Amino acid sequence: MEEELIEQNKLLMEENETLKLEITELNEKLKKYTNSQGHKKYYEKNKNIVMEKSKSYLQKLKEENPNKLKEYRKTAYLNRKNKKQEIEENKNI
Repeated sequence: MEEELIEQNKLLMEENETLKLEITELNEKLKKYTNSQGHKKYYEKNKNIVMEKSKSYLQKLKEENPNKLKEYRKTAYLNRKNKKQEIEENKNI
């Protein structure tokens, strides 16, 4: 019984280590696609184009699916509210 538990523990430890390695590899791959200098340069150069595309998307969304727009605004409001509460809690601590 005890030997089985030890063996099971070893297997779980090995699996844990492989999963940790996989997570680090995936995080490295993810860094290529998020918040890189290339993205920042693109948005700095094409700021007006990006803003116009987002405006047209919102206008299209307003016409086609106003419920989805309400949902987006509600989640944004809740996120702002939660963030504000967290900041206030950190100040009180």
